Amino acid sequence: MAIVAYLLLCHRDPETIVALAGRLTAAGDLVAVHLDRRAPDADFAAIRAGLAGNASVVFARRVRCGWGDWSLVQATLNAARAALAAFPQATHLYLLSGDCLPIKSAVRLRADLDDSGSDHIESVDFFRSGWIRTGLKDERLIYRHLFNERRQRRLFYASMAVQKALGLRRAPPADLQVMIGSQWWCLRRSTVEAILTFLARRSDVVRFFRTSWIPDETFFQTLVRHLVPTTEIRSRAPTFLMFTDYGMPVTFYNDHYDLLVAQEGYFARKISVEAVQLRARLAAVYASADRGPAASGGGPEIHRFLTGRGRIGQRFGGRAWERGAGLGQGRQLMLVTCKKWHVARRLVERVRQATGLASADFAFDDETVDLPDLGGIERSRAKRSRHRRAFLRLVYESLGTDRLILCLDPADLEIMADFQADGATVRILEIVCPFSQADLLGHARRVGLLSDASPPGVAARVLPALAQDLERETARLRAAGFPALFRLTPGQKLSEAALVLAQFLAIPYDTARGIADTATLFDD
Repeated sequence: MAIVAYLLLCHRDPETIVALAGRLTAAGDLVAVHLDRRAPDADFAAIRAGLAGNASVVFARRVRCGWGDWSLVQATLNAARAALAAFPQATHLYLLSGDCLPIKSAVRLRADLDDSGSDHIESVDFFRSGWIRTGLKDERLIYRHLFNERRQRRLFYASMAVQKALGLRRAPPADLQVMIGSQWWCLRRSTVEAILTFLARRSDVVRFFRTSWIPDETFFQTLVRHLVPTTEIRSRAPTFLMFTDYGMPVTFYNDHYDLLVAQEGYFARKISVEAVQLRARLAAVYASADRGPAASGGGPEIHRFLTGRGRIGQRFGGRAWERGAGLGQGRQLMLVTCKKWHVARRLVERVRQATGLASADFAFDDETVDLPDLGGIERSRAKRSRHRRAFLRLVYESLGTDRLILCLDPADLEIMADFQADGATVRILEIVCPFSQADLLGHARRVGLLSDASPPGVAARVLPALAQDLERETARLRAAGFPALFRLTPGQKLSEAALVLAQFLAIPYDTARGIADTATLFDD
């Protein structure tokens, strides 16, 4: 009988991870957990505590994960090595995310694995299959990607442009046919061991994929096809997932139970953390001694039909900005407003380090701000601003949080008022920064009022008017009557600043004091 060791790639939600690992091991399976190194240490401690004493769980060496880069493959390899070392009885390794839940019973999965004698991994030709619908294709492989497109967008595309201009194309290792497919798979133990043995003697393959883009969709897919006979590969992902028209994974809720259990996969991704009823029903499915009914499938076709109706004016479901005008009941939004953006960013970074609080930076002011993939609405400042509450609601959902900190320019009084009118809990922190003549001159140049070639007389007329504008922005903010407006100034005592931050962030005073005690906070 097949014995499955699940490799859980997790990023957040300790309670969800503990619950999932507990359900899997209660059914007799094994689990290797990899938690993103970017997650707070407190989350990792909570997971370890929640699974303490469970001999069927092992923890993999953590790495900092970034969407689209090698770190996701490295995290998977670390989890696989941990599972192989800890569980000699495991016959199969099944890669899952923390957002997955079973849609078939463990009995059904094990019987199918025994019957198939195959590896379950989607693996189709990279260049001829048409698997990639939009975005970069050949460029994923033929250029070296040293920067992350999400976090270092300008450097990512600049590096690729330089390589293209200089003709620095490269070819994949000559003996490999590059394949592509879903990141999620279930492989036999012998296959994973063969991959690790192959990598030990083929450093060139590691080097190639380490600098490719989105290697989690090509690395295992290519090596399995290279090492395993075609007759022993079922080229279909064992985990069911769907994508929206905007390229976002569909999230499933309580009313999707019948759709999910009818699909051909053994697990489904992504299940909403709020779908408590769905989670309970799927847990019962996995623990059932019954193999369950035959799968009917049709999920992607039904989804394409319903979403396709939007193109002819007969949409089945509302768009993000039509599903509700609010950020979401019970959510907290903390607005940091400061004319010196670098000061606001410095404070928010200290808050993030100390509390793990998620941030959307200057999303409504900075065109190039780094944001999660939200299906396209995040790609320009105009799109974010057009339906700003809906945009932020998507940010909350994507980051899996109910607490978010956002930076705004003091000129964004209308945006502050809009969020203040929402049903969420909104607090505002004004960081007061003095502006010297040099500061005013630099600001005038940044906003295009002056240039290095401007005559001195122009600056003499512009700078006083600019200083008055800044004073009026501050006066309008304080006259707006916001009920939860806090103020941080360079001259405040440490104890006063700590109290302001504790109230604004709703965090313990000692934590706030550590944040306030940042000597360089107001530096230019």
